[in-house]
Amino acid sequence: MVERGRCPFDPPAGLRDKSAVRRLELLNGAPAWLVTGFEEARTVLSDSRFSADKVRNREATSLQPHEVVEMQTAQPLKAEVAEREDGLFVFMDPPEHTRLRRLLTGQFTVRRMRELESRVTEIAVEHIEAMKAAGTQADLVQAFALPLPSLVICELLGVDYADRRLFQERTAIGLNANATPEEQAVARAEMYAFMQRLVAAKRADPGDDLLSGLIHDADPPLTDAQLVDVAVILLNAGHETTANMLGLGTFALLEHPGQLEALRADPALIDNTVEELLRFLSIIQLGVSRVTTEPVTLGGVDIPAGATVVIATPEVNRDPRHWADPDAFDVRRERTPHLAFGHGVHQCLGQQLARVEMRIGLSELISRLPDLRLAAPAEQVPLRNEMLIFGVHELPVTWS
Repeated sequence: MVERGRCPFDPPAGLRDKSAVRRLELLNGAPAWLVTGFEEARTVLSDSRFSADKVRNREATSLQPHEVVEMQTAQPLKAEVAEREDGLFVFMDPPEHTRLRRLLTGQFTVRRMRELESRVTEIAVEHIEAMKAAGTQADLVQAFALPLPSLVICELLGVDYADRRLFQERTAIGLNANATPEEQAVARAEMYAFMQRLVAAKRADPGDDLLSGLIHDADPPLTDAQLVDVAVILLNAGHETTANMLGLGTFALLEHPGQLEALRADPALIDNTVEELLRFLSIIQLGVSRVTTEPVTLGGVDIPAGATVVIATPEVNRDPRHWADPDAFDVRRERTPHLAFGHGVHQCLGQQLARVEMRIGLSELISRLPDLRLAAPAEQVPLRNEMLIFGVHELPVTWS
């Protein structure tokens, strides 16, 4: 995993000193093309010549070193897959992606999102008051940032919150760049076994949750394998990303007291603050990757067919060609599009829910703990440098 810069909120130093698109060699020895420019990244995410289908197209970041050596002496064969039978919609291209995306969009109804908004408020208040009742110090990650989105995604999917330790631990292993392939395989198998049991239970006894809706409303119906894939993706994405944005976002606010005071003085700035945190922090360390289906020229660089293109999201969202003073955290910054949630047909399905969780979570935290501050020096806060999702492992905070 690439270390971040000296400032815990900055991307690794040096990448933006290069061109917006450049060739590099991955740790496994395979070539790839790194994109650090905003407009170039939008092109990759919206142009059909850049495929998200990792079943039909081998992608360089997933190769073992011995496979890279073998590919240097033999032309890799493109996988011939007549029809995808899985539910890994984030790794599909249209039209296969389109059907699953449409089904999922249909479950994220306005009614369900409105109901969740009031529930997010209840959960946030409950956990903050529990922190206050327990004393004047806490680890904000375990006491607030992690349980809030975990509870919400559990209720949305119909997962028993009592099982949170199982899926949180398995997700953490899957996102740990230092975990061995064997450890990741075991964690993945355990997560899938858990979801298979849940799908079977929802078939027998449906509820008013998203997973039950996917099981009983889809026409033609989804297979158990597809449902398990979809549920695993939603559960993992629904708690891990927002939890880290809440923890790291609070850290950023506490380390920028002038910006925090501006927000306290004008709570109407909360929407701007959320968007600026999403841009400024960009916690997806390696970004998304695509494989070219034909030769492409991007940012003046010629990229061959079958090449892996990696979007460096933290650098893209600090592109000086797109933002003035991009390394400054400014809650009054004029709102402009960023790529924290991606772009194009694969733009994050749960982005509005994530925004609601951040807006309500941070607002309640600031209003109910007006003198919230770090309980340890900033340099002692443990960062998630080894994880694919950046953030803090712990955030010790205190209040009067």
